[in-house]
Formats: sequence, C-alpha cells, structure tokens
Amino acid sequence: MASAFNPNAASSADSGIFGLPYSHAESALVYLPVPWEATTSYGGGTAEGPAAILAASRQVDLFDADVLRPYESGLYLLPESREVRRRARAARKLAAPIIARGGDLGRNFALRRNLAAVNAASEWLNAIVETETEKQLAAGKIVGLLGGDHSTPFGAIRAAAQRHPGLGVLQIDAHADFRRAFEGFTYSHASIMFNVLDKIPEVARLVQVGIRDFCEEEFAFARSQGRRAKIYWDADLQTRRHAGTPWKKTVAEIVASLPKEIWISFDIDGLDPRYCPHTGTPVPGGLDFAEANALFAAVARSGRKIVGFDLNEVSPDPTGRSEWDANVGARMLYKLTAWTLVSQGLCRIRK
Repeated sequence: MASAFNPNAASSADSGIFGLPYSHAESALVYLPVPWEATTSYGGGTAEGPAAILAASRQVDLFDADVLRPYESGLYLLPESREVRRRARAARKLAAPIIARGGDLGRNFALRRNLAAVNAASEWLNAIVETETEKQLAAGKIVGLLGGDHSTPFGAIRAAAQRHPGLGVLQIDAHADFRRAFEGFTYSHASIMFNVLDKIPEVARLVQVGIRDFCEEEFAFARSQGRRAKIYWDADLQTRRHAGTPWKKTVAEIVASLPKEIWISFDIDGLDPRYCPHTGTPVPGGLDFAEANALFAAVARSGRKIVGFDLNEVSPDPTGRSEWDANVGARMLYKLTAWTLVSQGLCRIRK
C-alpha cells in the first residue's frame, strides 16, 4: 500500500496520522496516544489532544523545508486504549473535589480514599505506558508519546532510560514541574520532572528551556540538583534576546549542556500561548514555533541521538470553533518527528 502512496494528494478522513498509509510493521516511529488528565488543576481537555492532533495532522503538508521526506521512514499511531480513557474519567471524577479544595483534605476520610485511588490509578497508568513503550522499543521502534497531561510520559521516560543509562531529558515547558505530590497527587502533571529526577536514577541530566512559572519550593529543588538539572529560565532567555544575542548562539549553549542521548519532553505551553491558547495552564512568554524547531535541529545536527519524545498538553478549543491548538500541535509533532529521525540516521537534512 505504501509504495503507491502519493504525498502530494489530499488526505482522507480515515487515513493514518499525517494521512499516511503505513502499517505498524512498516513504520520506524510509532506514536503512543495516552488520553489521560486525572490531575489537571486549571484548564482541561488535554485528554482530547491525541485525537485532535490526529485529525489536524491530515492537513499538514508532508514536504518539509528542513528534512528530506521524513514520512518515508514510516509513521504509525497506535489506537487509543479504551481502558485508559475509562480509568482517566474515573480518576478525574475522584480528583475533582480534591483539586477544588487545593489538596487540603483535613479529616475528610472520603477524600483521602479518593486521593489514594487516584494515586493508584496513576501508578497503573505509569506501568501500562512503561510496558507498551518497552514493547515498542524491543520491536526496534522509536516511540513518540502523545498526551494527555504532562504526567503521562513518566513510564516512557523510565523505559527509555533503562535502555540508555546516562540519558538526558530536554524539557520545553512553561513550568518547572518540580512540585512534590502537588495537591497530594504523587504523579501530578505538575510533578513529572520531580518524579523523573527522584525515581529514575538512569536519567543523568535534565535541561529545561522556557521555564517561567514556578514556586519557591521548586526553585530551591532546582538548585539542590546541582549539575543534574540545568534551567534556562524564560526571563534570562528574554534578556538575551533584548541584548541582541542571536538565538543560534543560545541554542548552541543549550545543546552543549546535553549528553549524547536524549529524550525530548515537550509541553505545548512551552510555546508562546498565542500558539496554544487553550492549553491547560497558559503562561505569557515562551518560545516561538521557529525557535523550538531551531533547537531540535541543533540537537540533531550536533550528532546527539534523540531516543524518543513526548508531546503533551494540547487542548482543543472546548467550543469547537477553532482547530488552532491541534493544528499547531500536529505541525510541532511533524518537526519533532523529522529531527528525531535525522538524529537516528533515518533521514537526511535537505540541502
């Protein structure tokens, strides 16, 4: 089927991601959708992100100005798990009254049971994601996880780190995500990088870019990590821009701080919120789309290997009037995919 594929033709509504015809067996890169948002504490809708990105991806032109025919490596989106969706809805319902109280449960034993149940559900999800990621890695596939909220990639990062000890994580985000069990939820979306550093010793270094919303406790935690965590605060990045420092120079410094093998963790709110107005927790500032692409390109060009990635927190317009968030998410996904394939020697840079 793939041999007869016309990359210049329009996509049908029932085609695969990016309108591609590839099967799982034919694909070098497999996307794992995780429609989960049990602990989202502000806006919602991220569980609909994977499906929205799939729909929007069929409008993305496959010709890429940077990378030569990345789609030819084969890209395949696994089906969503109905069980993940079912448990996500149940956990979200249990979490809602806890979130409404800011995690202050007092002596409310019913809410304490809710909290224990949500934490257990999150541990179940982590195990499911880790198992599925390891299954794909064992089959020789590159894994790109599509959340859901930003708690979703923990199991995938752990699976990748166990295969690649000394792994670095490059995080693009508005938030540090260093909260310790935010609102009582051990695996809160606001705790993902605390958990990565605390529970995955194989991760040698975390490099964060665009961070601009964090509490004092998170700032102290970041400093306590020493060289294991390097943060490029958005305020400092903005100062560099205003001083006339070329983004290329800043990117070179960021890339130099990374180990040879990395996992990219991309929360879409790391971009300027004009690109993602409906994401769960938008924050003014952040990267431009082209700046994020230039960062991925520099990683790939440096000879570093992107072993996998996640893209999270794409939340469609709840009114249904705009597809902008999903449109941006799908295009960001294609660029991230292309540079990942380049870094693994599966695609060539366009001359």
